[in-house]
Amino acid sequence: MLHATLKSLLAQKLRMAMSTFAIILGVAFVSGSFVFTDTMSNSFGDIFRQTAPDVTVRPAHAQAASAGGFTGADTRPIPAALVTTLAALPGVSLAGGVVSDQSTFVIGKNGKVVGSGGGAPGIGDNYDSGPAADGSAIVTITSGTAPAGPGQVLLDDKTAATAGYALGDTVHLVTSGRQPSVTATLVGTVRFGRSGNLVGATLVLMDTPTAQRLYLGGADAFNSVAVTGDGSLTNQQLSDEVTAALPAGFEAVDDEQIAAENQTAIAQSLSFSSTFLLIFAAISLVVGTFLILNTFSIIVAQRTKELALFRALGASRRQVTRSVLVEALVVGLVGSTVGLLLGFVLALGLKALFGAIGLDLSQAGLVLQWRTVAVAYAVGVLVTLLAAYVPARRAGTVPPIAAMQDNAVLPESSMKLRMLAGGLLTAVGAALMVWAFLAGGSIPLLGGGVLAVFLGVVMLGPVIGRPLVTAIASPFPRLFGTVGVLARQNARRNPRRTAATASALMIGLALISAMAVLGQSTKSSVDESLRTDLTADYVVSNATPAPFSATIGPRIAAVPGVADVVGFRVTVAGVNGVQGNVSSFDPTALRKVVALTVKSGDLDIGDNGVLVTSTRAETEGWKVGDTLIIGLPAGPRTMPIVGILAPTRFLGADVVLPPAALRTGGITAADTLLFLTRTPGADTVTVTAGINRVLADLPTVTLQDQNAFAATTRASIDQIIAIIYALLGLAVIIAVLGIVNTLALSMVERTREIGLLRAVGMSRRQLRSMIRLESVAIAVLGAVLGIGLGLIFGISLQRSLSGQGIQVLSIPVAQLLAFVVLAAIVGVLAAVLPARRAARMGVLRAITTQ
Repeated sequence: MLHATLKSLLAQKLRMAMSTFAIILGVAFVSGSFVFTDTMSNSFGDIFRQTAPDVTVRPAHAQAASAGGFTGADTRPIPAALVTTLAALPGVSLAGGVVSDQSTFVIGKNGKVVGSGGGAPGIGDNYDSGPAADGSAIVTITSGTAPAGPGQVLLDDKTAATAGYALGDTVHLVTSGRQPSVTATLVGTVRFGRSGNLVGATLVLMDTPTAQRLYLGGADAFNSVAVTGDGSLTNQQLSDEVTAALPAGFEAVDDEQIAAENQTAIAQSLSFSSTFLLIFAAISLVVGTFLILNTFSIIVAQRTKELALFRALGASRRQVTRSVLVEALVVGLVGSTVGLLLGFVLALGLKALFGAIGLDLSQAGLVLQWRTVAVAYAVGVLVTLLAAYVPARRAGTVPPIAAMQDNAVLPESSMKLRMLAGGLLTAVGAALMVWAFLAGGSIPLLGGGVLAVFLGVVMLGPVIGRPLVTAIASPFPRLFGTVGVLARQNARRNPRRTAATASALMIGLALISAMAVLGQSTKSSVDESLRTDLTADYVVSNATPAPFSATIGPRIAAVPGVADVVGFRVTVAGVNGVQGNVSSFDPTALRKVVALTVKSGDLDIGDNGVLVTSTRAETEGWKVGDTLIIGLPAGPRTMPIVGILAPTRFLGADVVLPPAALRTGGITAADTLLFLTRTPGADTVTVTAGINRVLADLPTVTLQDQNAFAATTRASIDQIIAIIYALLGLAVIIAVLGIVNTLALSMVERTREIGLLRAVGMSRRQLRSMIRLESVAIAVLGAVLGIGLGLIFGISLQRSLSGQGIQVLSIPVAQLLAFVVLAAIVGVLAAVLPARRAARMGVLRAITTQ
């Protein structure tokens, strides 16, 4: 039996290859996601291991800032006298003060920022020759000399080469400190760690007094202290000894603790990317399941006589079922293996993509863990076996007597149970979607509702698909005559198969349509917010993810014709123990340039009050007078809610802190945006030119009017939607292959029928037209169902996110109609190979086929 199963499998290589393709793509997404995130995590882990000293001394609670993703270092200084004290401790061979900044960017000779755009920091440090915990040098000078005074810097090798700088050149730097534009002479280059891999970051090193002047206002202090032991104590023992010598407000952590903290932070930052890719892997696998289910259903139907013959020769039902599952197992194993290998290609593509936006992983080797292999095979094989299980069970029901019948067919199960289950799932899904809306836009509830509706519509497909196909194909007889009549009848002949084939395309187009509605609604909401909420004439923003110097605002305010300059900051802080974005600005000043609606309380937050949005307040049950625990680098602070605001895009976050709270909490003063207004009657050209002169030495900081700011925002939305379209397009490709596969197998099943049609006068051209029309009907059915569901899901998603700034519902009608037209074109293309194969059949041979 096993020999016969494998022989049957090998006899239909193309059929199985097309089925395997769906598994390949799904597994490739899964394995590629794991390989990429493991590679990225390992790369950062290498950096931490190669650069952490034996023990690091820092302000207490600084790890909260690191784990939470704060931009910029903890500003609370460590006095230089403490470094001297630590250096004299028994077991300490070296204690060096470290001045560090994460937002010092190098401007290349071409005037562009080096390495910005992907979140990689621009590191500015004082030069120190101290070793890492493993004894290796943290930095090694590869050319030139160490900086010996003000106006001298070192760059890492790659940054110097990318920027086009050679020794002796004048280097242009942009910082977020008190001196935003800095020039210095390049006196040397360095290699970072053993590998020189900075993962896209740039490194600038200077002498200690210069670093203290730029980053600490000239104070004789440091951000942290690197302590190296003499080998007489373990790092943990050394950490304990150093801790005993520290005054209140400081802590000591060894290299293992530093590595663990940083690994946790990296895992959290990569979780979104990994989840994002795994969602598309799941979509590909779900769509692929329909392809596999359809394929095995048709195969079993076509092999009815063969399977019945096995039964007549003594094979049991279990053996017949097992033979089909063995075929599925082989398909799953092959698909998982190829998908695992393709995952490496996908990981390489992700490395290139992230490199293009600033996170350079070109020096990192791909990491394959056993978990990736196990998950790849588990996913691929299980999905294939589950998809093939129902057809395999049906195969076991073939009666032996069917081997003696000319037209043996498998009996179809009753539609009643399917209709009942489908209707129930659809109703439950709709209820969950309504519940999500009433619960303030709960995304998990909405996602569960969408999934239930999907499954319900799939199960109802044969019922609702038949009348839809009839309507879609109704013009065929009038336009194509007899060929159109036959095409319509063939499309309606097997509603289960037609619905299953269309369902794969339906899922892909439903998600694409939902994203189209959400994307268009987001852009329309941006336009509406700019028109109604933003009264500022200009917006100043940064080209890098880091904020820019707080000194830029006062300089712009001095430009003749500038009336108001309002600073705005978005950073990360803990709110009642949960890390998240918070905004910081002067509410009274911001109200001059942004429309703020106070629901309750007032805007006078002083130095210790908090504002929250009404949506967050309703979700959390907050009211004016309640207190929040705000986690900052300097430690937690209890702050009262002073006012509740209506949500607007320009709040930036649901919680607003006063700028003074950030400064005293240990976060560097800086701005994310500046909102500017002109004085009445001021000449626009003159004011714009004056502001641009202030920004002339700061190529990372840009000035935009309202139209340019809106265009930039829309462009970023379009970029995200384009990436989603590209990933969902893979699911559509799988669905198209499903149509091709269904038509090709259908042609085999209808060989005798095709021969009879040709014998009574149908030409090859007419036959090809008939098959193309069938394919168009199936594709348009999938498009109509998909776009209909996509509209429902898109509208539900927009309403659920209305409290987060997507308040305008906008349906891209032309784009959705274009999807239907593209689906028809897809149907034509999908029928090319099956139609050509059917047209080449010999008439006599086709007629005599059993």
